[in-house]
Amino acid sequence: MGLGNPGSKYADTRHNVGERWVRSLAQQFAITLRNESRFKGQVGRGKILDQDIRILVPTTFMNLSGQSVGLFVRYFKIPLNRVLVAYDEVAFPAGTCKLKIGGGHNGHNGVKSLIDAFGGNREFARLRIGVGHPGNPDHMHNYLTGCSMPRTERTQAESASEMGDELLRSVVSGDWQQAMLLLHSRSE
Repeated sequence: MGLGNPGSKYADTRHNVGERWVRSLAQQFAITLRNESRFKGQVGRGKILDQDIRILVPTTFMNLSGQSVGLFVRYFKIPLNRVLVAYDEVAFPAGTCKLKIGGGHNGHNGVKSLIDAFGGNREFARLRIGVGHPGNPDHMHNYLTGCSMPRTERTQAESASEMGDELLRSVVSGDWQQAMLLLHSRSE
C-alpha cells in the first residue's frame, strides 16, 4: 500500500512519496492499477519476482487511508504480517529509508488511520521514506502538502527506497528480518 493524497495538486509533494514508490514498483513489474470504488483506491495484481502481489493506492485523503486499506485487507483476508505500507517519514532526512514492523503512529495521521482500521493492531510492516522535517512543527502541513518536493530531495528519497532483487525478494516474500538487514546495512 502506498499512502498519499489524491489528485495532481499533491502528486509531487513530500506526503506522497509512499504512493510514488508503490506506483513505481507497479510500473517496474507491469502491474496495471485500476480504480476500484469498493476499495476507495486504485488496485493491481501481478507477479513480483515470482510472488503473487496485490497493490493498493488509496484515493482517500491521507488521514482517511484506513478506510481504503481496511476494506482491502479484510476483503482479501490478507494477514497483517503480510501488509507493507509505504509512507513519508519526517523523522528521517531525505535519502534515508527504513523498514519497521509494528509500533505506533509517531504523529502520522495516515498510519493512525490504519491502526484504527485494524482495530488497534499495529503489526504490519512499514517502509518509512525520509522527507526531512521543516524545523518548526507549525510549518508541517505546508511542508508536507503545500509545495512540491525539491528535485534533489526527491532524487535522494527515490534512491534510498530503490530495491535490488535480493532485497525486494525478501520484501515480497514477507521475510521482514532479512529485508531489514539488507536495507539497513546498505545505508550505514
